[in-house]
Amino acid sequence: MNKIYGSAEEALDGLLFDGMLIAAGGFGLCGIPEMLIDALVESKVKDITVASNNCGVDGFGLGKLLDTKQIKKMMSSYVGENAEFMRQYLSGELELEFNPQGTLAERMRAAGHGIPGFYTKTGYGTQIAEGKEVKVFNGEHYILEEGIFADVSIVKAWKADETGNAIFRKTARNFNPPAAMCGKVCVMEVEEIVPVGSLDPDCIHLPGIYVHRLIQGEHEKRIEKVTTREKKEA
Repeated sequence: MNKIYGSAEEALDGLLFDGMLIAAGGFGLCGIPEMLIDALVESKVKDITVASNNCGVDGFGLGKLLDTKQIKKMMSSYVGENAEFMRQYLSGELELEFNPQGTLAERMRAAGHGIPGFYTKTGYGTQIAEGKEVKVFNGEHYILEEGIFADVSIVKAWKADETGNAIFRKTARNFNPPAAMCGKVCVMEVEEIVPVGSLDPDCIHLPGIYVHRLIQGEHEKRIEKVTTREKKEA
């Protein structure tokens, strides 16, 4: 089975529809699927719900989909450095479902393992728990959180072989693996596709069984906040 496609547009062909739920990998601007996001913008698909840690920054990453008003709802843990995200939410243009960061990651991972829900102490007694089932275990209160089963996952890896076995770099490993797992179809962009057998099995972070479509390309890798110090005088 050939999983490699020639472009992001080809890789998303036949998968997109209005009102769909997309799980997107990345942490801040680290490890975001830049090429697939650009293809989503060009597709004009609308009323999307996006499950992702945050929503990029103004004009970059998932922020591009906010600019085009293609996102109806965000499921996130962090509004971040995106002023347009905040503006749309406060004006009522954008729905927002806040999740504690660990809960969001576990909701994705749980779905990827076929688990429809789980109990967690995180959020009990706060607005997070409103409307959710509560149970007591060993004298402690837990709330029920549901797994996130996405229609499509879009993620970015450093390297993958031709079957989709993937390695992520550093912080990009935070949300990309669970996001990849929870999609009915996972589309992954990578910096380098290598032959099968090239990767050490002990170093693989995501098994290829989760990955359905692959593309390779160049990435801008924009830095969210550049922090430097002045050079000392010689």
